Amino acid sequence: MAPEPRFPNDAESTADPARPDIDAADPGPGTGRKHPVDETLPPLKMATSGLQHVAAMYAGVVAPPLIVGAAAGLSGTELTFLTGASLFTAGLATFLQTLGVWKIGARLPFVNGVTFAGVAPMLAIVDTTDNKADAIPVIFGAVIVAGLLGFLAAPYFSKLVRFFPPVVTGTVITLIGVSLLPVAFGWAQGPNPAADDYGSTDYLTLAGITLLVVLLLRRFTRGFVKQIAVLIGLVIGTLVAIPFGVTDFSPVTEASVVGFPTPFHFGAPQFAVAAIVSMCVVMLVSMTESTADMLALGEIVKRPADERTIAAGLRADTLGSAISPLFNGFMCSAFAQNIGLVAMTRIRSRFVVACGGGFLVLMGLSPVAASLISVVPRPVLGGAGVVLFGSVAASGIQTLVRAGLEKDNNVLIVAVSLAVGIIPITAPEFYHAFPETAKIILDSGISTGCVMAVLLNLVFNHLGRRRDDDEVTAPMEPGEEIGETRGHTAAPVH
Repeated sequence: MAPEPRFPNDAESTADPARPDIDAADPGPGTGRKHPVDETLPPLKMATSGLQHVAAMYAGVVAPPLIVGAAAGLSGTELTFLTGASLFTAGLATFLQTLGVWKIGARLPFVNGVTFAGVAPMLAIVDTTDNKADAIPVIFGAVIVAGLLGFLAAPYFSKLVRFFPPVVTGTVITLIGVSLLPVAFGWAQGPNPAADDYGSTDYLTLAGITLLVVLLLRRFTRGFVKQIAVLIGLVIGTLVAIPFGVTDFSPVTEASVVGFPTPFHFGAPQFAVAAIVSMCVVMLVSMTESTADMLALGEIVKRPADERTIAAGLRADTLGSAISPLFNGFMCSAFAQNIGLVAMTRIRSRFVVACGGGFLVLMGLSPVAASLISVVPRPVLGGAGVVLFGSVAASGIQTLVRAGLEKDNNVLIVAVSLAVGIIPITAPEFYHAFPETAKIILDSGISTGCVMAVLLNLVFNHLGRRRDDDEVTAPMEPGEEIGETRGHTAAPVH
């Protein structure tokens, strides 16, 4: 009797070694076995893998409250409080997304946290508020309204999933990875872009060492050690950084052991029409990006995100955003950088990410615990980020391989959408003449690239198609004439 197949989380095993494209981790319907997304892992593996997710997204969670709080003139103590509250609410939103309640939560391994898309409009709200003490309550009021409206719109917004065939999802997934890579490069250069040593050889050396450690661990180790390579790389990189003098342990010594984000610490929320409108626009951008993230993660974990999953995931995002201000947090959204960690480690369990959410809640309740992650120098995070974010882009390319790129229409869709999506990266001032409200959308390469891919797919693959449009041509090679075709079999049009 043949031994029962097991469902590994690591990329080393497949059901059929001769067919690596068939993923053994997907048991398929009717087998009676749990999908890896629903598996629980041993406690140690669960905890360390959850910590990896926290380490990967920590900087992204704490940056928005630090930026907005400083602009609002908050004291150091209040900034610490605001940061802890953001960690706490990120944990709550992660619970909603991974564990789910009723029809809320995609029940995929998603980490949720403060979306960076809201930073620019929140700063604008601060600038236009006469009394800076009212700025944070005005922001909170706008986030609550935007979150509730988004919650009501989620089931309708999710119907857009029918416009996301592989040629679109592959493009968007690739854009997510490409858009995140500059974040890793920025971290690698140091903590302060205005400092004289920003981009120094010391910082870049630390990033390179961390990257090398992660690569060596992924190449020469197996099993559990291989899966937590990023966490080990961050620890080793932090230790190596000590002689360089860039590891700061003062946050640990200065932090209090216990703290709770008292509801409405900065005052009752205030509701200003202009602020609400701007945050509703951010909510739409966030929902678009979250939809793309869910589609990307569904591909990676081999549980494609359908309309119902996306609706549930958007409900978790929006409800988490509406609840967040009650505990002094900002708008929440799925964190794309953690998709790279899932893609690389192949640990697909949503309970691992829920464990990470538990750590976030703990860090929000214990500032000293939160400070432990903050000890990791930015260049060390940058070195690990290259692997994580590059893995997302690679996953997008894998999806595009299945999208029928031998068809010229699909090549054009990908080419133009990628070009539009990387404009904010390669030419940050490209949209400088546009109104601030428009720039909220245009400055998000993921959103603009996503919209462009959807529209072009409709134009080229659906609207007004003729029978001869199915004629397949490949991307031209040197010496070929325009319109020259090859004897390929047509790929299915999505």
